[in-house]
Amino acid sequence: MDPPNMPSPTLTTPNISYPASTKQAAGHIDDLLTDVTCTSFSDKIMVTITQEGRLAQWIHVPLSVSNPTSTDQYLPTATSQDSLLPMTHLTPKTLLGGSNPQRETIGQLYATQIASIIATKNPHEKRTVLVGLGLSKFEVSRPVFYDTIDLVRKCI
Repeated sequence: MDPPNMPSPTLTTPNISYPASTKQAAGHIDDLLTDVTCTSFSDKIMVTITQEGRLAQWIHVPLSVSNPTSTDQYLPTATSQDSLLPMTHLTPKTLLGGSNPQRETIGQLYATQIASIIATKNPHEKRTVLVGLGLSKFEVSRPVFYDTIDLVRKCI
């Protein structure tokens, strides 16, 4: 949540539609300006989350591995508590960065959650999601995680 004296997140859509559409959002998370950019290419959806100009880790999550609607039809329906959990069939892979197990795990958690949001929004989406992370701190608390994902959600 934004502190009372911080400006609310802003959403901008640059006037560039070719070769890929791009959306951006920015907000203060844990007192750090956080920029999110979502770019939709014909074969990939790229989401970058940066703080202080950093971009240190890249993770990709294929959405075409399994159809979430056919996989999840045999599972119990989601309750309000577990509806925020990432889809279980998604398999993130760290491409660059992830210099230690904690950083890699947190990066994959963000990437899987972002891919879940995209797959939930459009169940027929088959493109690979590419997530670039540049977080200043990797000691993520629940409010920081939710605020970051909420900022990404505004961009997707």
